[in-house]
Amino acid sequence: MTVHYTHPYLLNPQHKVTINLVGLGGTGSQMLTALARINETLLAIGHPGIHVRSFDSDTVSASNIGRQLFSPADLGMNKAVVLTTRINRFFGYEWEGHPENFSGQYRANITISCIDSALGRVMLAETITGKQGPCEPLDRPHYWLDIGNLQKTGQVVLGTVTSIKQPKSDQPTVNQLPNVIQRFPDIKKIKEADQGPSCSVAQAISRQDLFINSTLAQFGANLIWKLFREGMLTYHGCYINLESFLVTPMRIDSFNYSIKKSKSKK
Repeated sequence: MTVHYTHPYLLNPQHKVTINLVGLGGTGSQMLTALARINETLLAIGHPGIHVRSFDSDTVSASNIGRQLFSPADLGMNKAVVLTTRINRFFGYEWEGHPENFSGQYRANITISCIDSALGRVMLAETITGKQGPCEPLDRPHYWLDIGNLQKTGQVVLGTVTSIKQPKSDQPTVNQLPNVIQRFPDIKKIKEADQGPSCSVAQAISRQDLFINSTLAQFGANLIWKLFREGMLTYHGCYINLESFLVTPMRIDSFNYSIKKSKSKK
């Protein structure tokens, strides 16, 4: 089975690993909480932990309450600020909530995108994977996790930003994982119509079922956790269908992309 070994910096960093979380809606709000759980566990096992910056220009509306992690007291407040402030108060962190869209203001070791727009993914890919100037290890991009969904289906895709040197192994290894654009190149051809915001919870769940976002967020968070805890991956994503209760994993060797086989043993 083909494997990918985690970039060594994530396993033994000199600083907290930096994460940019883009989009704090149905999936992003769940992901932020999952990242806090990951951080607490990393700290407990002697790892420096993670530092999260969240980005979203949207404000909380009535249709967000219940389906997303917001309460009536949050109405009118910025999503990134209110959720990050809540996490900071609960755990005593100094994570950052930015009330704006992400446009490459900060670089991070891991970028997690939880956005609805196909065009937004294409633009994000250009920002993340574009030519990178010199940067310190704590801001050097390594991975991009993208999570997207329709009403009852969705996908989680973890890709690498650059080639990651693999150690000698008795298993074939891959130094690059395809990102969501490389997995689904037709995303670039999608022409999106502006549907506007949902005006009610009933209208919102007609577009995205109640538990599709939290289900996807858990699978995405598990991939991030496996990077840290196990130091290797044999799968880099999955497809999920809540209607049929079917989860289909994305094996690393199912995509012919820069696979390098190693015949040497450790």
